[in-house]
Amino acid sequence: MGNLQITTNPEVQMVFDRYPDWAREKLLVLRELIVETAKETEDISALEETLKWGEPSYLTKNGSTIRMDWKSKTPNQYALYFKCTSRLVETFKATFQNVFEFEGKRALVFQKDDKIPEEELRHCIRAALTYHKVKHLPTLGI
Repeated sequence: MGNLQITTNPEVQMVFDRYPDWAREKLLVLRELIVETAKETEDISALEETLKWGEPSYLTKNGSTIRMDWKSKTPNQYALYFKCTSRLVETFKATFQNVFEFEGKRALVFQKDDKIPEEELRHCIRAALTYHKVKHLPTLGI
C-alpha cells in the first residue's frame, strides 16, 4: 500500500479533548483503526479527518463518511455512525449480527466495557471507506 495523505481539521482534537477520559481513549482507538485500515487499503491515498455535525468524521474520495461520537444522554456507550441511506449498516447486520450492537440503519454501538472486535470492525471500516467502489457487491466486499 502507498503512503496515506491525512488532512486533519485542528478542531477535531478539541472535540476529542471534551469527551470524558474513558470515552476519548475508546474513540481514539476507533480513530486509529480507521487510519490503519485506510493505510492498508490499496485504493485509498487520502483520508480527511474533519467535523460533521460537530463529530469527528472520516472521508475518502470513493467512500461514505464515517463519524464517531459519545453522547451524554447515553453515558456508557459510544458509536461509529454511517450514512443511513447507504447499505452499510444493513450489510454489517447481515454479516456480523452476533458481533455488534446496532442502532437502526446508522450505527455500530459499543458499551463502555466492550472489547472491540477489531478484525470484524476493520471489514466494516474498509467497506465504508471504499463504499462507492463496492456498493454494487452483495456484501460490499466483506
